[in-house]
Amino acid sequence: MTQPLVTLAVPSFRQGRYLNQALSSIFAQDVPVEVFVMDGGSDDDTLAVLDRWKDRLAGWRSHPDRGQSEAINEGITKGRAPYVCWLNSDDWLLPQGLARLLAALERAPGSALAYGSTWDWVEATGRRRRSLVLPFSEWAMARVNVISQPGTLIRRSAWEAVGGVDSGLHMAMDYDLWWRLYRHSGAPVRVPDMVAVNRVHAQTKTNTQRKRHYQEAMAVVRQHHGKVPLKWWLAYPYAVWWRGWRGSAK
Repeated sequence: MTQPLVTLAVPSFRQGRYLNQALSSIFAQDVPVEVFVMDGGSDDDTLAVLDRWKDRLAGWRSHPDRGQSEAINEGITKGRAPYVCWLNSDDWLLPQGLARLLAALERAPGSALAYGSTWDWVEATGRRRRSLVLPFSEWAMARVNVISQPGTLIRRSAWEAVGGVDSGLHMAMDYDLWWRLYRHSGAPVRVPDMVAVNRVHAQTKTNTQRKRHYQEAMAVVRQHHGKVPLKWWLAYPYAVWWRGWRGSAK
């Protein structure tokens, strides 16, 4: 049996309507994976989807937990593959996405993280747009999260060295992780290819908890960069109040 190269955690809660697409995209990759689904005790059709995939999964559970970050860490810890990542159950990978990220890390043995380009797929309109993904620099990272989480792959040794995601964070855990990996191993490797899709829908935490998300992100910048650039304060009214009002008015 081929040994897995990637441990992939799938945190999920009441996402049964999306989970099958996420798992299908993972098992369509041409990279050997071990997949652990960490479900928070869903009462929708999640268990039926998991039953459909049980022979392909390395493990799964469904019970209440303390949130997404804890579920991600739990799933990664269960595996042993040399590379790790997580895919939220409402996102999906594009064909050969993992292979492109894996190749980039194997060409750069000193790097902890590879990231590629991703699409945002807007559920309300059925249209896609390019996610905000930029060349890496500390200047840019201090002003915006330049890395799109579904399009990432991490070396396990680096993941373990920094302790995985911060279980105390519930909104900006990925942003915080990129900073810690950067401090540990230097700048990540950027892959020019489209590797994944981020689903944008009304129930995402980013849409339903805008103020908390923005405040957590600002705290992350302050912790790792030493100060919060003016951009955050200028953008706050639009990002939190205006966009939140527009969303609720629809």
